[in-house]
This record gives sequence, structure tokens and C-alpha cells, in this order.
Amino acid sequence: MNYHQYYQTDVINGPGTRATLFVSGCEHQCRGCYNQSTWNPCSGHLFDEQMQQRIIDDLNDNRIKRRGLSLSGGDPLFPANVAAILALVKQVIEQCPAKDIWLWTGYRLEELSAEQQAVVDLVNVVVDGKFEQELADPSLVFRGSSNQTIHYLR
Repeated sequence: MNYHQYYQTDVINGPGTRATLFVSGCEHQCRGCYNQSTWNPCSGHLFDEQMQQRIIDDLNDNRIKRRGLSLSGGDPLFPANVAAILALVKQVIEQCPAKDIWLWTGYRLEELSAEQQAVVDLVNVVVDGKFEQELADPSLVFRGSSNQTIHYLR
């Protein structure tokens, strides 16, 4: 898996102060997407064990009280990303149990594969649905268009 950007301190992508990872790879290619540069799964930087450990270290750094991890992109549930995202989510749950995990995906929950569902089963919140430019609404919190749904799972 590749990633485009990592923000160790972010206050926009989810509630509270968070660590946010924008992964590469998205097959939805929504018209009006503000992250088109993340569509190509080969773009960005290699997500390796060192990067994964950096996220864990940042989440455990008590100098900044981070509420959790946000996973966006691209699409964290893009099939080529699922194994690495699952490993990251499991490590966050194990080593940072007080942190929540939010995940944004263009897939709807009812259309997930078993592998994608395994990730969703572990996260706290999923924002699902493709961005639809004709339904875009800048007043929405944590989503770009009104067809997207915030699912509070855990």
C-alpha cells in the first residue's frame, strides 16, 4: 500500500485532535473529488513498518492529546489497501486501546467484501458512500455530500 499524506496532528478529519493517514488508490474516481491525486495506487510513498510505527508512536505521545486515528484517501478499503489497513487497525487497537478509529470509504457498507468488512468490524466510525458533486454541501460535518452516511459502530 502507498499513502499520499500523513498528518500527525489534525483537527479537521474527525472529532478532536487526531492523526490522519491519506492512502493511495481509489477506483470510485468521483467527479469533483478534492483528492484526485490519491486515485493512483502507485502514487505517493510506500507505507511500511516504519510509517506504521510512527503512527502508533504519535497516537501514544502524551504531549498532544490525540483522540484517535482517521483513515482517508484515496480509499482505505480499496482492495489493494485492505491488508495493510487491517494490520494497522489491529495494531492501533492493541497498542492504543483508548483511541478511536474513523474511516472514510466510497463503498457502501452493504457492498463490502468479506475482507473489507473485517476492517469495518474493528473501527469505531465509518463514513460511507461516494462523493456526489450534485449533492455536495459544505455545511455537512465530516462528509462532503448528503448521500454519505456516518455510521457509529462501536
